[in-house]
Amino acid sequence: MSTPVIQIKDACFGYEKNIVFHHVSLQVYEKDFIGIVGPNGSGKSTLIKMILGILKPACGEINLLGQGVEHFNQWSKVGYISQRVREFNASFPATVEEVVAANLYHQMGFFKLLNKEHKKKIGEVLEIVGMQDYRKRLIGHLSGGQQQRVFIARTLISDPAILFLDEPTVGVDVKSQDVFYALMKKLNKELGLTLLMVSHDIGVVTEHCNRLACMGNKHLHMHDSQNFDADGYITEVYGSHAKKMEHKH
Repeated sequence: MSTPVIQIKDACFGYEKNIVFHHVSLQVYEKDFIGIVGPNGSGKSTLIKMILGILKPACGEINLLGQGVEHFNQWSKVGYISQRVREFNASFPATVEEVVAANLYHQMGFFKLLNKEHKKKIGEVLEIVGMQDYRKRLIGHLSGGQQQRVFIARTLISDPAILFLDEPTVGVDVKSQDVFYALMKKLNKELGLTLLMVSHDIGVVTEHCNRLACMGNKHLHMHDSQNFDADGYITEVYGSHAKKMEHKH
């Protein structure tokens, strides 16, 4: 098997006396689509922030694209769509094109103007996410699902190898979720991106991801999604009273 693009060895994390998880290990390989699931407070978002160097583990080590995260400097190869992306000011007078172009700011030169190559690249990523026809539309005039695809396009503009998504389908209607998962399949299968997605919806994630990182009781366990015992996992981490609710997309 190839060298992991993400490798976590015996990582621990906690806030003061509250241990979120301990001795967690994880290996992510190129073109994986990993769903990270677990109850609230199990450390799903914390795990992603730790991989990205936003939070520092109390013990263990983390390697990202073959480099210790504390020394990692290839951030253009890593995309991150956080939960807070939905909290932006919808009245902000920016077009779809301008929002996507914001990730090209460091390439624009002294006068910060888009050249033909920049505009071509913006068109290409908007085409990938199905938002090319909305290029001149104000971002605040779009639906939640459309805004989400624009922010994904903004991330794709730097040609990342890995994309992290933190609860991307929360607050998005069912039709937009269908579009979202079709886009994830395209990014993963056709463009070869490695995807890690935090989600609360175990049933849907099992259908779309090739592996599951299941968090609970301060531990992490990896499962092949094809052989995943969802009922057993739910009982173990949520209790015997919990029941699985199916969401078909």
